[in-house]
Amino acid sequence: MNSKTLVNSALASVFALGLVANASQAVAADDKNAEKCYGVVKAGKNDCKTDAHACAGQANKDGQGDSWVFVPKGTCEKIIGGSTQPKA
Repeated sequence: MNSKTLVNSALASVFALGLVANASQAVAADDKNAEKCYGVVKAGKNDCKTDAHACAGQANKDGQGDSWVFVPKGTCEKIIGGSTQPKA
């Protein structure tokens, strides 16, 4: 396998992973049994955009109040620090 083929394969894999991640977020967003839970994300593990950053995976600290993840409805209120509304 030459280096050009290897690079092209690696780029295609990264692109495909991004599409899968975005598709799973879209499914969660459409799911009536899911809700956004703010303030419980680990750095770099948020699900999508906030006022502070452009997209998923860009939360810069654990527990960032304006960053969220999708969780099953009713779960967020059971998590310490979780809120269904953004926090300052």
